Order: sequence, then structure tokens, then C-alpha cells
Amino acid sequence: MNLNLKGKRALVCGSTQGIGKASAIELALLGADITLIARNEEKLKEVLNELPGFGKQKHQYLSADFTNPSELRKIITGYVSEHPIDILINNTGGPAGGQAVDAATDEYINAFNMHLICNQILTQAVVPGMKNKNFGRIINIISTSVKTPLKGLGVSNTIRGAVASWSKTLALELAPFGITVNNVLPGFTMTGRLEFLINSIAQKEGKSNEEVKNDMISTIPAGRIADAEEVAAAVAFLASPAASYINGINVPVDGGKTPSL
Repeated sequence: MNLNLKGKRALVCGSTQGIGKASAIELALLGADITLIARNEEKLKEVLNELPGFGKQKHQYLSADFTNPSELRKIITGYVSEHPIDILINNTGGPAGGQAVDAATDEYINAFNMHLICNQILTQAVVPGMKNKNFGRIINIISTSVKTPLKGLGVSNTIRGAVASWSKTLALELAPFGITVNNVLPGFTMTGRLEFLINSIAQKEGKSNEEVKNDMISTIPAGRIADAEEVAAAVAFLASPAASYINGINVPVDGGKTPSL
């Protein structure tokens, strides 16, 4: 099975922590040159030094704020003119929790901009180079909520669903050019966001963090919460030459939790 990504450049969003960072590491292990992109430049520098192949592979970083789509467009347009991207990993932190009916319209607008609009900006920037090479991988790290909405995540459920439909549409449009577009849907994964969610639920329900965590685990057939590296392994496979005929799908990485097919 060909998993070799030597000579490919991967742009990994949200890559200073959690699933984004783990994905950058896995892709580097397969030989890819990594371009990290996130807001915090100090953290970007730290992760850059941690990447496998640092000093041998051509790893780089970009500092950009996804709350400012127009600035992101300027940054990425200038970058890809010198550094064509073969693999794009769209990954952005999820919106705050709460019921859909209670959310302010600005919450929907801001989430739509950070997720779908920024994904679109990055995709439009990298696709011409992918077409030139007749090779491209666009992988969106979303959520299992695109299959079954999650309680208490109204804005996230809505926006994630829009990104999934956008992704499927792109998969149909770009397949003739050797470009695949797929979604990875993490379930409960031990990241900073999940820790924040556990703490929030514990405070709201008057439980300990351990009780909330155990409640979550009880819903997972595998009987445990995932590590970020397990989600990153699915990302890396979909980015590889071995996944060349896998296109337009949602891949839950959730220990069997999602009840639908």
C-alpha cells in the first residue's frame, strides 16, 4: 500500500494543538512537507520544531486569524504563488455550545465565516496548483453531527452540516482533476475543546468532571475516548496515494458511537 507523501506539501489548519497538530505530525511521518497555519505564532514555532523531519523536510508556518477571512485570503494567495499545496486539511475550532433556538444571528454568521467561508478561500487558492499536478487531497475535519445532530451544539450542528454539503459538491466537481474531497468526523476525542466541554457540562449539571467523562464513555461502544492521533491516522490515510479512489465520503472516527450508517 502506497502511503508515501514525499515531495507533497500539506497545509494543515488549526495545527498548534489537538487533531490539527496530530494530523501535521502524521503527514510529516509519511514524508510530506508541512505548512502549519494558525493564529498564535509562538505556538506555531514550537510545533514546527516538533515535526518529524524538521531540518530535512521543508516545514513552514503561516500565522492567520480565521475570524478575518479577507486577511486570510491575502496571506494564502501570496503563499501558494511560491508554494503549491498538494494536501489541504481544513480544521477550525468549533462554535460555542448552546441550543439553536437561543443563538444570536451573529453566532451563525461568525461560525459560517470561520468554517465554510475560510474553507472556500483556502480551497480556491490551492485548487489551481492541484489541477496542474492532477493530484490533490482536500480533507475537512468536521464532526459526527453531520450524521446525527448533537445535543446542545445548535450552531455547530448547523454549520458543520453546511460544510459537509459543500464538501460533497466539491468532490463531484473536482474528481476529474485527480482531486479528492473527503470529511473526517471525530467523535469524542481528548483535546482541549473536549476538556472545556466536559468542564462546562460538569458546572451546569453539578457533576464532577470525571462523572461527565464517564457518562460520555458509556455512549461509546469502544468504551473509551479517542486520542487525537487516532483521528489523525484517518486523515493521513485519506491524504495518501492509497486513497486515490475514495472521494466524497464522511468517515466517522468515533469508536462506533454514531447510530446511523
